[in-house]
Amino acid sequence: MTTALEIAANVTVAASILLAGRNSVHTWWTGIIGCSLFALVFYEARLYADVVLQGVFVVTSVIGWWQWLRGGHGHALPITNVRLPTLAWILPAAVLASIGYGLLLHTWTDAYAPFLDSAILVLSVVAQLLMMRRKLHSWWFWLMVNSVAVPLYASRGLHLTALLYVVFWINAVVSLRHWPRLMREQSAPAEGGVGAHD
Repeated sequence: MTTALEIAANVTVAASILLAGRNSVHTWWTGIIGCSLFALVFYEARLYADVVLQGVFVVTSVIGWWQWLRGGHGHALPITNVRLPTLAWILPAAVLASIGYGLLLHTWTDAYAPFLDSAILVLSVVAQLLMMRRKLHSWWFWLMVNSVAVPLYASRGLHLTALLYVVFWINAVVSLRHWPRLMREQSAPAEGGVGAHD
């Protein structure tokens, strides 16, 4: 059954993700509020890795907010790509971390679908860290997160949240088209390029 708490969490986080897709710095403070609400939602659903994830999101959102505003040597942080050697170690590390944390959840808690829950946690942390540095590849990781999250949340009766993650999946695809254009604009010899939008 959809609760008022789940609705509030969905609305706030939806605003945050859509703002991220638009390259808006306001994604961070709306995300802090939404993730705090989602921590309560996931605790009630026994998705404990997701509870931990929301705490990580709150902390990294504070840092990301600062980095987007002042992380580029006193200027707004530009959008950039992740280097191939970095991706080459991030991907296998994420797989191993997902398996390892999944084993912990399976052994020590009554977590529902611990390995899928763990994969959402690990991939989301990677995506969030890349987003903090305004990396285009963060959206590929968000696509992976959303692909796992939609069926998992639906299986727990969190149908509104599952629907929201379908919207997030679409937003990630749109952002993968939008951010490269912003990258080209910021590298063009215009008046200062593109920074964080208001």
